[in-house]
This record gives sequence, C-alpha cells and structure tokens, in this order.
Amino acid sequence: MKFVKILIVIFILSILALGGVSFWIYQSMNTPVSHEKANKFIEIPRGSSPTQIISKLTSEGIIKSEFATLIYLRTFGNAEKLKAGEYQFASPINALQVIKELEKGEERTTKLTIPEGFTRFDIAKRIAEKFPQNPPMDDKAILYLMDDTTLIKDIAPTAKNLEGFMYPSTYSFPRETEPKEIIKTMVEQFKKIWKPEYNDKAKSLGRTSQEIVTIASLIETESKFEEERPIVASVIYNRLAKNIPLGIDQTAVYIAKMQNRWDGTINKSDLEADSPYNTRKYGGIPPGPISSVSESAIKAALEPATTDYIFYVLNVEKNDGSHNFYASAAEFERGKAAYQIWLEQQRKEKREQEASNQ
Repeated sequence: MKFVKILIVIFILSILALGGVSFWIYQSMNTPVSHEKANKFIEIPRGSSPTQIISKLTSEGIIKSEFATLIYLRTFGNAEKLKAGEYQFASPINALQVIKELEKGEERTTKLTIPEGFTRFDIAKRIAEKFPQNPPMDDKAILYLMDDTTLIKDIAPTAKNLEGFMYPSTYSFPRETEPKEIIKTMVEQFKKIWKPEYNDKAKSLGRTSQEIVTIASLIETESKFEEERPIVASVIYNRLAKNIPLGIDQTAVYIAKMQNRWDGTINKSDLEADSPYNTRKYGGIPPGPISSVSESAIKAALEPATTDYIFYVLNVEKNDGSHNFYASAAEFERGKAAYQIWLEQQRKEKREQEASNQ
C-alpha cells in the first residue's frame, strides 16, 4: 500500500512537472520579442541544421529561448520544414511566428550594391534597373525623389538633394520595394554612420556638417586607400587655407553627369564648364557633395593629417591608384611630368590593343 502511495505521488509530481514545462514552452513560444533587426535581412545559409538556425536567431535577438524553441520543434513541430534564405523579421515577433516564417521559405529579395563614390545619378539608374515598377519609373523620376531632403534636415538643413547622404553598401530588398523606400533605407543607414559628435567636430573645424560631407565626397573620389585619405584631406584643407582652387577633376565629371553629357572621358569642355562645382574655375568647396561617401572618407574629412602638402599626383611607380604628395610646385611639376609620360604610354598601349582587336 505504501508503495502504491509513492507511485501516486511520483505520478502527480510528474504531471505537475510536465505541466510546468509545457506552460514554460507555451509562454516562451507565444511571448513577443522586441529586437533591433527589423530593418535588416538575416541570412540562413543553405545546409544549416535546425539547431544552427535557432542558435543564430537567438544570437540575433529574434528568439528569446533557444532551448524552449528546440524542444517545441522536436516535440510538436517539424524541424525539416525550416528553409534557408534571407529573412526580415518584424519587431516584436514571437517564436511561433518565426517558425512559420522559416517554414514559408526564402523571401524573394534583390540585392542592391551601391559602391563608394557612386553619384545620385548612378544610384538612380541602378535602382531603376534592379527594381522595375508598375507603372514604369525611370531614373529621372527616381532622381526627383532624391530632391526631397526631409530626412536630412537635422544634418544638412540647406541641402538641395540627397547627394552624399545615401550610404554606399550592399542592401537586400523584396523585389516589389518602391524606390522611395530604398532611398529612405540608404539615408537611414547614413544616419547610423554619422555619429552625433560629428556635428560638434565639424563646428570645431569651422565647417557645417554638409560641408564635411562635401569634403568627404571629394576625398572619396580622389583616393581609394583608407590610410591615404587623411593626407588627401590635408591637401584640401591646406589649399582652402591658402585660397588655392582645389582643381579636383572629379568635380568636372559630376558637372557632366548633372548636365547629362558624361561619356566616360574628361574632355577639355568639362574642365572649362561654368559651374559652381568646377573646382578649377572657382575657389572653395563645391555647393554640395559630388558622390556617396564611406565612413573612412567622413573620418578623414573630420580628422585630416597635419602636413604642408598642397599637391598630389598618381604614383606611377606603384601603379596601384596611390599618390605622391608634394609641398612645393617644383616637386609637383617633376611628379606631374613623370605621370604624363606614364599616361601617354598607357594611351599608346590602349590604341595598340584596340588596333589588334580589329
């Protein structure tokens, strides 16, 4: 009789324990979780096991209890239904909803890559190509959307468009995403990179935040090397201090793109264009950025190196896109002469290659 009572107690305790565990799992699976990845696409690589998938989503903050979710899957769910792909999870969301999303499978997304130094004209063209609309929307219509500067009023209250404020990166969007939403996402990404203290740093340099982004865009188009950019920045600031025109030819390229006549080659007419963006004709910095800017270009504009350089030219010995820097006109002329000899040789080789292909 005593043995039977013990069995009954054990049975009751087991029922209570099972009920407690079941309630815990139910609560874990149905309690919404708020997270900071609502605007991000989370990739579940192909070949990922259910454990790896749930572990990844737990580390991303999408799922609160990895253990409870795995127990649910193995007891009540079907772990084999979870599919690889790129997912965007709403916030808040509960674990059951996450499982349903994973069972539905990969979202139909399109990657949009915006390289550093792309202009708004380049960005608009790429968006038009990657995200066709119904009714159709061409790059000119998308450019018009970029004239709305509401999103950057706190950083650049006098900006005429979003040039320089759409962050260069690789994005993933559902295929039906509208250009306006894509532009908004790119600006929001820029604002995540642009730290509040940058505004104070700009003031300490006697510049507005928009001017810093403009200078960063010049740096972006002039050098691809992160370690070299603060030196390029020093040349820009030194020339500005001495009232020497910046003479940055990429501003001529930008003018040609604004006037819809860029053919891939800087012509004499481009260098002579009468525009406030022409840094050969007019002193100071252009009225606005001339390209998208990376974080390293922004940092270089805010923290220029301390040098006495006022010239630079491509380093033809390395031939890797890096530059030689000079403090005197005489040194610069020697470097420029070497560059012109190298440039003519490059053109000659190109002509010969084209002739051999005919």
